[in-house]
Amino acid sequence: MPAAVAEDSADWVRWRGPAQNGIADASGLIDDVNWKGGAGSNVRWKNEHAAGISTPVIFDGRLYTIVRDQPGTPEDAEKVICLDADTGEQLWENVYNVFLSDVPAERIGWSNVACDPATGNVTALGACCLLQFIDGRTGKTLWARSLSEEFGMLSTYGGRTNTPVVFEDLVIISGVTTGWDETARPAHRFMAFEKTSGDLVWITSTRPFPEDTTYSTPVIISVNGQDMMIAGAGDGFVYGMQPRTGKILWQESISRRGINTSAVVDGRGQVYTAHGEENPTGTAMGAVVRIDATRATLDGPSAEVWRTAELTVGKSSPLLVGNRLYVVEDSSHLHVLDVETGEEIGAGIKLGTAMRGSLIYADGKIYACTATGYFHILKPTDDGVESVYKSRMPRGHEVGGSPVVAGGRLYLPTTEGLYCLATESDDAIASTPNVAPETETTNPNITDTTVSQLQLIPAEAIASRGSPLPLRVVAYNALGQRLQTPDDVAFEVAGAGEVDADHVFHTPDIHSQHSAAIVTAKLGNTTATARLRLVTPLPWQFDFSDNTVPITWIGARYRHEPTKVDGDPALVKITTIPKGTRSQSWMGPTDMHDYTITADVKAGPASKLPDMGLIAQRYTLDLMGANQQLQIRTWPAQNRMARSVSYQWKPETWYTLKFQATREDGQVVLHGKVWPRGTPEPEDWTLTATDPAPNTQGSPGLFGNATNAEIFIDNVSVVANPTATN
Repeated sequence: MPAAVAEDSADWVRWRGPAQNGIADASGLIDDVNWKGGAGSNVRWKNEHAAGISTPVIFDGRLYTIVRDQPGTPEDAEKVICLDADTGEQLWENVYNVFLSDVPAERIGWSNVACDPATGNVTALGACCLLQFIDGRTGKTLWARSLSEEFGMLSTYGGRTNTPVVFEDLVIISGVTTGWDETARPAHRFMAFEKTSGDLVWITSTRPFPEDTTYSTPVIISVNGQDMMIAGAGDGFVYGMQPRTGKILWQESISRRGINTSAVVDGRGQVYTAHGEENPTGTAMGAVVRIDATRATLDGPSAEVWRTAELTVGKSSPLLVGNRLYVVEDSSHLHVLDVETGEEIGAGIKLGTAMRGSLIYADGKIYACTATGYFHILKPTDDGVESVYKSRMPRGHEVGGSPVVAGGRLYLPTTEGLYCLATESDDAIASTPNVAPETETTNPNITDTTVSQLQLIPAEAIASRGSPLPLRVVAYNALGQRLQTPDDVAFEVAGAGEVDADHVFHTPDIHSQHSAAIVTAKLGNTTATARLRLVTPLPWQFDFSDNTVPITWIGARYRHEPTKVDGDPALVKITTIPKGTRSQSWMGPTDMHDYTITADVKAGPASKLPDMGLIAQRYTLDLMGANQQLQIRTWPAQNRMARSVSYQWKPETWYTLKFQATREDGQVVLHGKVWPRGTPEPEDWTLTATDPAPNTQGSPGLFGNATNAEIFIDNVSVVANPTATN
């Protein structure tokens, strides 16, 4: 077993539990289930309003999870809820809209809440890439970052959404992003935010052009005396990284496509991971792989110890108990592997027809629930595993999350409700403490005091005139251990602006509307940079006469190119971008509101017309080609607020689009119009929509689907509405 420190046995504060491995040190758990309830039932409570596919976390007697809010209504949304873990009573909810996302409603809550035991607060990533840090007692949002608008994180129809982890003073999250300038090319990127402020501390890119979005949750352990974060990525690699700095220590090729399972690590630094896609070589699908993290490097030979191919373990994460590794294929066949050789022990067990959740081990038993609601209790044996109990949940109960154990009770999320399962005598259970992996916080002996890494915080931000931006420098040694920062750090600025003696960045009074500055902190030969987007107050005007895509636009440079149309400069959204012909881009801060965006757009020659449009305050105005409509919407996969009118238009003709968002009396009123460029602007709006569950702020941007034809863009402007202040 890994070195460990005690945590309260009543807590399950992170995905896969206190030791990040699906194991709880508990006793007296249930041996069967009477799902109907009533006298003698071990269903302590069931909360139907907590139904969903997210796996809950539990801290200090409170349970947190992510569910859908008011499904099928104009207020359809997502929310984090808090329940009393003893009674199932809801204590609070934090509701937030799903916006500018292709995620279907059935996949709301794919991510999981993570708890910060140091503060009792929780963090969650919404389906539309809204990352929040929430007061665990009140449900109040302490800070939020819109990762789509700020970093170009993708929220796709597949719905795969990553789970944040809390490490010391950081909230770490990842996903496929298309940022600005050097990060404009899509890559799976890991990001760490300061949990007190929400400032970006570091961002690290994996290989560009990943095949998939994923949901592999990182685990953080100590290897060779160094804290190490291990996670799968969309490029098919497993990475070992320093959690405080984001520095990549090693990488191993596991799959040709993205990895969704979380790794499990033993006390020897051996990493066990799995996938369900094509292997890097050969034609076999799926594999379980062991990696020796103690000898893994970026430059040396592969640290892969063994690979058991043709096990398609793509969704359910491995469970390590002693010298046995338990893995469940997507088809729900459970296999038992010897950790030394990877060879199978026994014949395994067929659990059902499909598996999404992960196994847990507690009270000497393995608990499992298939996607279609078959609940299993298993026990390890010398020759594999045996079934000691099996039952079918009531009709309609599907399971996408995983069971958890806390305080002598087992909690199971289903699509029809969240169950608390306990024996009649659970109040008298004397549990031994759960364990958490050892890190430098519990073993703080730092012998290397040489500064070999610097960090400049925030690593990325928007700077604007009249708003000084404080910068902070943090020093680390080679192992990523934090040191005292020397006083003689020097600063250099590439671009407009300057850093004063108090480490505060000032934007000059006069600079172009959208430009960038790279601030470098230097200590001898050691450097760190902060990438700043310099954005002026409204109004904005872009005519692309400089023959560039604005450097600060999120998600734009890789997908758009400067061009000339009839000799005049413009942008073109090209058709040849792999997996990027349908996309969004954003121009400015996420707290903007009450403004109007206008642009000229034209479709290139094609038999099928594209879709092209504008974004304002987290709504889209879309000139739809195939449907010959003008539409206003906010959540396209669900159409909770979508209004359309017919509008006949044709290719190779310039049109002017105008989109206005206004906050009025607790709602948002949206006006859109379109007309042939060069003709008088119509007095009346072509389309008006009102949203009773409004998005009250959001960055302006562009939308386009260039799959069928190129999209040309010119004369983009953003102005404040007459009575608004931005």
